Amino acid sequence: MDPWSESEGKRAHDPIFQCFSQNQNHRQPVENCCKERSVDAVVARSERCTCFWVSGPIIVGAGPSGLAVAACLKEKGIGSLILERSNCIASLWQLKTYDRLSLHLPRKFCELPLMPFPADYPIYPSKQQFVAYLESYAARFGISPMYNRTVVHAEYDEQLLLWRVSTRTSGTMGEEVQYVSRWLIVATGENAEAVQPDIDGLQEFPGTVIHTSAYKSGSAFTGKRVLVVGCGNSGMEVHILPREMLGHSTFGLSMWMLKWLPVHVVDRILLCIARAILGDTARLGLKRPASGPLELKSLSGKTPVLDVGTFAKIKSGDIKVRPAIRQISGRDVDFADGQLEGFDAIVLATGYKSNVPFWLKDRELFSEKDGLPRKAFPNGWKGENGLYSVGFTRRGLMGTSVDARRIAYDIEQQWKAKGTLPDVFL
Repeated sequence: MDPWSESEGKRAHDPIFQCFSQNQNHRQPVENCCKERSVDAVVARSERCTCFWVSGPIIVGAGPSGLAVAACLKEKGIGSLILERSNCIASLWQLKTYDRLSLHLPRKFCELPLMPFPADYPIYPSKQQFVAYLESYAARFGISPMYNRTVVHAEYDEQLLLWRVSTRTSGTMGEEVQYVSRWLIVATGENAEAVQPDIDGLQEFPGTVIHTSAYKSGSAFTGKRVLVVGCGNSGMEVHILPREMLGHSTFGLSMWMLKWLPVHVVDRILLCIARAILGDTARLGLKRPASGPLELKSLSGKTPVLDVGTFAKIKSGDIKVRPAIRQISGRDVDFADGQLEGFDAIVLATGYKSNVPFWLKDRELFSEKDGLPRKAFPNGWKGENGLYSVGFTRRGLMGTSVDARRIAYDIEQQWKAKGTLPDVFL
């Protein structure tokens, strides 16, 4: 018996795929309870929860990655269901970024599949422009996520050969709703949850403490001494490389050189140019890692910070660089080099992490340690039993586009291989 027929036969005996008529005592097959749904789903009620059958893939996350794979599927005539815990698309961009944010890479490296940025956009689109682009993208491909749906559990049912995805309405403890499908695409990304550092004394700090996910602008900190913990793009926009070199974007120049030169050679060239432009950053407290910027990105996912003005503030002394924190006592911060300074506010630019291990019951595709695919790019997009990942490549939106196209093609081949799908998918 083929997997499709076996799946259909097994689910006929599972109570979650059966609904109860209010006027009759006998059970009706779930297909007879069909109601018109935008996601082409069938609803069934049992004592456990409300269950929807989804004919196409289930996508968890309505950020750029979720939108990209949904569009690629749509292009091939395959519908999908996107579950999003927030009330909008690209919630990280819309709700958890500062006001003056812009893309750090040129727009041509940040396009989603099948739709370029508007021609009148600047080289580095603003946050507002990027969000407008994503909203236009969703509208163009008719993508309508189901908002305020927090996925609390997703697991492959070995008996039914299907994925069960359980959700609750965000912010409530309401009824559990379960969605069932042959395919599950994880698109929650590398930056799903804010990382809160464990610093001795931080909880007792009497001033303001916020994570950059809640930071909007510096106006609230006028006249205050602020400690920024972290040295990534959110914390300070200078680390190693200027945003542009030799009249070209640093990223674009890197990609061009990588066509002919190995990574370690490109790294050496980038660092030589950076030193000529910025000087010795170590004398200002910015020590360079042993690995070059591209090698470090490939091995650890740590992105080199591109300078858009912060380095000049460091050179002038407006911004001081300090080593690690030993502890915090009241408003005083004790640093590893023995210096003690007082602050009015602390901004935690300590980044984000994947939340996949908290809800996805899978030990093959994703690591339980960091919630990222176990296999490095370009081999981390596909797991077993119809499980996929998109947006976990550590290569930004370029990696997202590659994965989205691969996933859509792979699922399309499965549809074509079967020819006419069984009724369970109609």
